Amino acid sequence: MKPTRVQCSFYNINKLYKQTNSIFSTELYINKNNKMSNRRNFIKTAAAASVAVALNSFGVKSEEEINTVVSKKGKKPIVLSTWNFGIQANEAAWEILKNKGRALDAVEAGVKIPEGGPAERRVGFGGRSDRDGRVTLDSCIMDEQANIGSVGCLENIKHPISVARAVMEKTPHVMLVGDGALQFALSQGFKRENLLTEESEKEWKEWLKDSKYKPIANIENHDTIGMIALDADGNLSGACTTSGMAFKMHGRLGDSPIIGAGLFVDNEIGAATATGHGEEVIRISGCHLVVELMRQGKSPQKACEEAVARIVKLTKNRNKELKDIQVGFIALNKKGEYGSYCIQGGFNYAIHDDTGNRLIDAEFFLK
Repeated sequence: MKPTRVQCSFYNINKLYKQTNSIFSTELYINKNNKMSNRRNFIKTAAAASVAVALNSFGVKSEEEINTVVSKKGKKPIVLSTWNFGIQANEAAWEILKNKGRALDAVEAGVKIPEGGPAERRVGFGGRSDRDGRVTLDSCIMDEQANIGSVGCLENIKHPISVARAVMEKTPHVMLVGDGALQFALSQGFKRENLLTEESEKEWKEWLKDSKYKPIANIENHDTIGMIALDADGNLSGACTTSGMAFKMHGRLGDSPIIGAGLFVDNEIGAATATGHGEEVIRISGCHLVVELMRQGKSPQKACEEAVARIVKLTKNRNKELKDIQVGFIALNKKGEYGSYCIQGGFNYAIHDDTGNRLIDAEFFLK
């Protein structure tokens, strides 16, 4: 039987390898007699080049080529945030980053913009209430040294992200919830305020007429701002804050205050944050997964895609309807490369670097 081209190529490579090995052995003998001491490097280089040419001759790609994924590349410093309100949030963060400020300060300042705006119905002041008519806020923050702080089910405080940072910097704990979080915030000088706006109260009373709870993708799920940044010194930090799903059960926590779910930062690798149906993000420890995939060599884009694929698989295994779920991830690595992916269309994210501030529609799974 006539050998195939691939078989012949492998035969030639094997023959070349044996010849190279023989040359290496001869070289070692020559070196022992102090002759031609620089010959080895020349032979190794020539042999390696020959093998590379042989591999290329029949279309075998190197491991580096196989793992190479085209990623969007920004310039350091850079900040990413979820949804269209990320544009204004990015502007506040950029004021710090462009002056060589710390990424941690930038992400806190950035997410405080939607937290403090009553017109923004999904975060902070003006956020939609739970089914008891109470606005409860969740938030977390993480810096380049793996310091973390978080608050959950916090009421009557406009800026939970700043309370989360205070937990990180001023307590031995990493998370405070409910009344304990409120007591701590008040002890730190935060002002107690009514967060239920007239518009939010009107929506809640309308909801009470039939009290049906069915999250709608890209509407009720459009409820979180997550922000990740790489500063001029090459350090990463992130923040995530939300008022949670509208008309949730009182006491419900999603992924936003949970380090490793709604947010994760590893200053050696990259950072990720999430938005959408928090229960599904928690199920896979979503943002920790994205960062670990980047640690394994995946681009930010591919890491986000694989995390979404995992949610898709588990959703199908549990016989749930994928069309009722939305989850989106954004990710940033130490090189300034970034990516995003979500379950279904409608999710967008904002990016600001020295080329400007822009909104991008994320790629998605359900076509």
